[in-house]
Amino acid sequence: MTTFVDRVELHVAAGSGGHGCASVHREKFKPLGGPDGGNGGRGGDVILVVDQSVTTLLDYHHSPHRKATNGKPGEGGNRSGKDGQDLVLPVPDGTVVLDKRGNVLADLVGHGTSYVAAQGGRGGLGNAALASARRKAPGFALLGEPGDASDVVLELKTVADVALVGYPSAGKSSLISVLSAAKPKIADYPFTTLVPNLGVVTAGSTVYTIADVPGLIPGASQGKGLGLEFLRHVERCSVLVHVLDTATLESDRDPVSDLDVIEAELRNYGAGLENRPRLVVLNKVDIPDGQDLADMVRPDLEARGYRVFEVSAVAHKGLKELSYALAEFVAEARAAKPKEEATRIVIRPKAVDDTGFTVTREDEDGEALYRVRGEKPERWVRQTDFNNDEAVGYLADRLNRLGVEDALMKAGARAGDGVAIGPEENAVVFDWEPSLSAGAEMLGRRGEDHRFEAPRPAAPRRRDRDAERDEAEQAFDDFKPF
Repeated sequence: MTTFVDRVELHVAAGSGGHGCASVHREKFKPLGGPDGGNGGRGGDVILVVDQSVTTLLDYHHSPHRKATNGKPGEGGNRSGKDGQDLVLPVPDGTVVLDKRGNVLADLVGHGTSYVAAQGGRGGLGNAALASARRKAPGFALLGEPGDASDVVLELKTVADVALVGYPSAGKSSLISVLSAAKPKIADYPFTTLVPNLGVVTAGSTVYTIADVPGLIPGASQGKGLGLEFLRHVERCSVLVHVLDTATLESDRDPVSDLDVIEAELRNYGAGLENRPRLVVLNKVDIPDGQDLADMVRPDLEARGYRVFEVSAVAHKGLKELSYALAEFVAEARAAKPKEEATRIVIRPKAVDDTGFTVTREDEDGEALYRVRGEKPERWVRQTDFNNDEAVGYLADRLNRLGVEDALMKAGARAGDGVAIGPEENAVVFDWEPSLSAGAEMLGRRGEDHRFEAPRPAAPRRRDRDAERDEAEQAFDDFKPF
């Protein structure tokens, strides 16, 4: 027996990117072979894909933690690492993806519809890709980025055109079994149906799906019984069918009061259910008392504006008229839907004054701390090997070219002030020294950078450089050709 699960919390983690490789080509008679470190592979994504053969979220209820594979690191000889394999998770049609706060991230309807729940990290560049005219043989490579990790909630909302609603044992399962080829469990006790059942009905040229929603009782919209658990399955339906029991044995119930109770629950639940077109089915009229009760309540129901059908699932009475009436409702609902437009690519150019990062001042224990936030700076920090001075120098050059140093100066930062790049929980903090940008002349042996060998304060260094330039200009002015 398969257990039906329509809501789970899923913990997904994408694969991390592989690290780049720092390698130098070594071959006999070729002492200057150059860098040949390959790039790291991309981490695998976690992708949710609609699969028509999947009808429940049971697999994720038992195994809620899913992780894609990591990318492989690069190797020497310009060999790039292998990309991590994407993890494809099949989900039923009609699955809604939400975050922990209840915000809808994706509504997956239609076979093959997909959503990337966690994106894999980028692979780090090897030193061959980092080589340039200024830095001919980098002694470092970039690290791979970690993959995304998130917690998402999956909710299944049945995709059907018609929903049968009513009290337990009103005959909904029997009705769907004779209207379609569905074979739900049928018994003479309440709450026999514990899961929504789907069936396909053909009426003339119209083919539509019909759902049997587990029985509702008073207080269902507040969670009493099974109502709140399964009311979400009628949200997508175009037509609601009230199945009323005309042969109930309970003295305090009758078809009209049953209708009023169910209508109140639909109205309290919301989601637009109170505005859906609906009709009424008086079931079990094959029983003499049932036919008498149907004759009594039919005028009252028609006076309320309902189309009323008297049927018997057991005697197969009135089923053809009901199926064709439902086909009319479904056809009208489909015709009223707006036509789907082709997906348009929207290009939003970046503003002229958008630097791609922000600098804010935060005072911490009486000392100034400047926090830098932005996609590029934070990504570059994640890619940097802080055990390699040359890699740190490369980071400083990138930040300077982006304009971070100028922004820090405008914000009032001074030499020695703390600078944090990234969010508070995993930021990289360092003491800022202005004008760290330099060319290849600052590089020593591979993996080293002279800027990190007890550098002089920035201001004296600039004064010395200006003095040397002034002396050179004065010597040129004093030069007297013969």
